[in-house]
Amino acid sequence: MAKTLIVIGGGAAGFFCAVNAARMDSNLRVLLLEKQQKLLSKVKVSGGGRCNVTHACFDIAELIQFYPRGKQFLKKAFHWFNTNHTVSWFEERGVTLKTEADGRMFPSTDNSQTIVDCLLKEATKYKVEVYTGCDVSSIAQKEEKWQVKAGAAIYNADFICIAAGGYATAEKFAWLQQLGHTIETPVPSLFTFNMLKNPIKELMGVSVANAQIKLIGSKLQTSGPLLITHWGLSGPAVLKLSGWGARELADKQYQFSILVNWLQDTNEQQLRENWQYLRNEHATQKIGGKNPFGLPSRLWLYFLALCGIKEDTRWAELPSAAQNKLIATLTAQQFDVSGKTTFKEEFVTCGGIKLNEIDPNTMQSKKINNLFFAGEVMDIDGVTGGFNFQNAWTSGWIAAKAIAS
Repeated sequence: MAKTLIVIGGGAAGFFCAVNAARMDSNLRVLLLEKQQKLLSKVKVSGGGRCNVTHACFDIAELIQFYPRGKQFLKKAFHWFNTNHTVSWFEERGVTLKTEADGRMFPSTDNSQTIVDCLLKEATKYKVEVYTGCDVSSIAQKEEKWQVKAGAAIYNADFICIAAGGYATAEKFAWLQQLGHTIETPVPSLFTFNMLKNPIKELMGVSVANAQIKLIGSKLQTSGPLLITHWGLSGPAVLKLSGWGARELADKQYQFSILVNWLQDTNEQQLRENWQYLRNEHATQKIGGKNPFGLPSRLWLYFLALCGIKEDTRWAELPSAAQNKLIATLTAQQFDVSGKTTFKEEFVTCGGIKLNEIDPNTMQSKKINNLFFAGEVMDIDGVTGGFNFQNAWTSGWIAAKAIAS
């Protein structure tokens, strides 16, 4: 007799589980229930509408370093399905991925619809039954079967895979806690820093290719591109810090201070030692017109104004007090952060089903047979750059394989 799988959640992880399970076992009936009217909405908007499918990191030991939570769990999971497998899976279905300079991988069409269409086509090909507007209110075991309630409808299944994504609050996990699973309290990850009273906001749109950010009073430190926005600071360096510091920053209620080194690889001591050379090299030039650090012109002039240095001051005539202030500003400028903003539409939380209750080799619950998990509903989250999607593909595929076999 044919068995039935119900996948709860029509995002990347849910779709990947559904289409792969249906493909691997042609006798399996697969139903996918999505509470929204739209399918794969996060896939559609990700990467500015281009879909950052994965990251060109093909070594497992290196790949797991991009996950603030879930590293050891993924170390086992990635042996079954990793970046290499993702690239091959899409290529076998006519979707080639290209790698950008920073390692992010996108479809060569630069259009997320390519990924959406590929997954929808697979669902049609393998007869996955997709239901939208299906908000699951409860799941329960009746003898050997599962019973799923969504609105007035009741569905029965042999297997359940929960790929409902991350939730913003612990209360929303109640239906999973009722099954006996433990929830790590969710808090936001991947957000930008609000500094609404800081005049640097006037430079919105200015970016620096490589800066370093340190959380004051902590060992947390990240580096990468930094972007000034109309509410404060964003860009990969900030998003990485928000990911690694998700719980710490939540404990601080998003009121904290950071130090920014705009020169990333040069610390204050090194810059002081090099300063005399810079003075001699550019002695007769006006400091406003000669910026030896490759910083954007608007940012350089902002630093000079902040340190009380006139733009027509010649390098050789720079007073030592102003020079000291400029060195400190370039290598350790302090900002007070007050609040956060969700990064674009890419809402990511850390928290979810505790990983010691899930088998990384099958994604099956260690507490309940025939109950599987995939994606962000588990306490796994990666930094920005395609890592959260890689977790979705990996966990979805592993659950599919375990269910189909």
